[in-house]
Amino acid sequence: MNVFDEEIGYEISFRQVKLEEDLERLHYWHHQDHVIPFWKQNFPLPEYKAHLEKLLQDQHQTLYIGHINGEPMSYWECYWAKDDIIADYYDVRLEDQGIHLLFGPQKFLGKGLALPLLRAIVAFRFQHESTKKIVAEPDIRNDKMIHIFKKCGFEPQKEIDLPDKRGLLMFCERTTFFKRWKHVKKIEQQYV
Repeated sequence: MNVFDEEIGYEISFRQVKLEEDLERLHYWHHQDHVIPFWKQNFPLPEYKAHLEKLLQDQHQTLYIGHINGEPMSYWECYWAKDDIIADYYDVRLEDQGIHLLFGPQKFLGKGLALPLLRAIVAFRFQHESTKKIVAEPDIRNDKMIHIFKKCGFEPQKEIDLPDKRGLLMFCERTTFFKRWKHVKKIEQQYV
């Protein structure tokens, strides 16, 4: 999936994670100081490889590498909420989807890219016509990411205690998203 975002003047693209191509990259990203506190996946390489293999075999989610102008810089887990632990925390609908994300290289932090990338992946997930809601549960300590989710159209619901963190459950409704980002309807056509 490729889209040119006129707001930032960059091409945003997502492709599915491939074990051989992405193992060392993702292992490195999960060892970055800005990632460790929120992901806690700074395992040794053999353990990380086994972890990634398990994730790639999980049929309820799809893993993506996000690119800016062709350069890999972010990691995304897009999942069906009904098959995830998050379903225990709200009245899940069959077609609800969820996302997790991280920015790998530090050089991409603080550049105003988080919102355009999040907006692009949400529009991409809403291509599934039956999906009316995207869920997220950022770590309650991650003020910057919570702020970006809110700007994108996610609304806080409640704090929840997950096995690995205290999160803020947030919902982005399809109608709210496309009202806020009217120009994304044009961009959405580029995804097809």
